[in-house]
Amino acid sequence: MDISVIIVNYNTKKLCEQTVKAVLDNLGDLSAEIIIADNSSVKSEVFSSDDSRIKVFSGLPNKGFGTASNYGAKKASGDYILFLNSDTVMQLGTLPAAVSYMKSHPETGCLGIKTLLEDGSFDHGCKRGFPTPFNSFCYFLKLDRLFPKNKAIGGYRLTYIDENDTAEVECVSGAFMLMPKEVFRETKGFDEEIFMHGEDIDLCYRIRLTGRKIVYLGDVYMIHLKGRSSLYEKGKESIKNFYNGITYVYDKYYTDSHGKTGTFLFHSVIKLKYYITLLRHYISGGK
Repeated sequence: MDISVIIVNYNTKKLCEQTVKAVLDNLGDLSAEIIIADNSSVKSEVFSSDDSRIKVFSGLPNKGFGTASNYGAKKASGDYILFLNSDTVMQLGTLPAAVSYMKSHPETGCLGIKTLLEDGSFDHGCKRGFPTPFNSFCYFLKLDRLFPKNKAIGGYRLTYIDENDTAEVECVSGAFMLMPKEVFRETKGFDEEIFMHGEDIDLCYRIRLTGRKIVYLGDVYMIHLKGRSSLYEKGKESIKNFYNGITYVYDKYYTDSHGKTGTFLFHSVIKLKYYITLLRHYISGGK
């Protein structure tokens, strides 16, 4: 089998149905299976299908995106694994082109694609650098928006790489992560200590440690209905998970090299940004 598409469903049945349909419409000549790792807390939101290409594993405990994705990967039989968000709509030709690129570039350990938001704007999360202290500093102060072509200042969002270009990057979004199954197994999958947000950065980091490339493919795209999924809606828990995830990844890989002072500054900036984001959330009427 060519590919196993793994989708985590958490109370997003309608969205998931739309995502699955887009995948099935996009297969071309690929042999594929779709694995739904369903940890929905509401019975009516559990995904179901009579299609033999779709395997649903429901009743899973909700221990986060990475844990559910790892479970789905253990059931996969495809040569390639695609981790795909349940709030995405793949465009025609995307999946065959992505798999074709992987087959012709065996040095690639993980592939992401151009991702647009519902309003047509570019989702910068689909191509990124690692959240080093300097990259985080420039990102949080929005210096990369002032100097988008500067490679040093634009190191986190990689603003100097055109969204339509294909390029090697440091990490791609967990909304679309395509990789050989052997690479996923070699790196032992997602770190289950991360509940949500940052698990994609962590996995990309470990894939790069194997000597393989992380590639952003700008030739094809999908739509990301960001914020529609129950896992990713902009609530206070999601905000907390985001900053906890980024902090966890930093502590895991950068504490030793950046010393106590660098770590203190990073943690301070992250906490400040967290409280500012939380305050804005409450001011805008969030709960």
